[in-house]
Amino acid sequence: MLKATLELLAEVGFEAMSIEAIATRAGVGKTTIYRRYSSKDELVADAIESMREEVLIPDTGSLWSDIDALIENAAQITLTPLGRQAVAMIISSASSNPGFAQIYWKKYLQPRRQAFDIVIERAKERNEILTDLDSGLVFDTMSGIMLYALIFPSTESWTAYIRRALSLLLK
Repeated sequence: MLKATLELLAEVGFEAMSIEAIATRAGVGKTTIYRRYSSKDELVADAIESMREEVLIPDTGSLWSDIDALIENAAQITLTPLGRQAVAMIISSASSNPGFAQIYWKKYLQPRRQAFDIVIERAKERNEILTDLDSGLVFDTMSGIMLYALIFPSTESWTAYIRRALSLLLK
């Protein structure tokens, strides 16, 4: 079901795809889908999550090594053709569909934000950054930088650009 959802998402987009089309593509009945998912929004959020790896909480002993691991993990998925399509669909769907935005926030962004908070708290304990640094705001800023760099590529690599932008925040 998740694979069929991702395929249709890439082919026709969120608004044009239906549970019926997903069921047909997956070779299951609509009732099979509705037993697991209460809405198309929830199914799509799970399908997107299925392409992502587990939430990474690096602990290398250094803030910048941890940040590099997080950026590299994001790059492995985001910079693929399907990753780019997924990002475009997420932005488009979340901006026009508050239900989808809420599900995506809860299932994808919130766990990553919490993992990032752990990385920042460890860095605070090691006195690498100021203790009053707002990890949520840094995560949100990092996410925005990642999206910007994906849409408007720079002459430097995606990962180098994000690292350089973050260095401004984490001085």
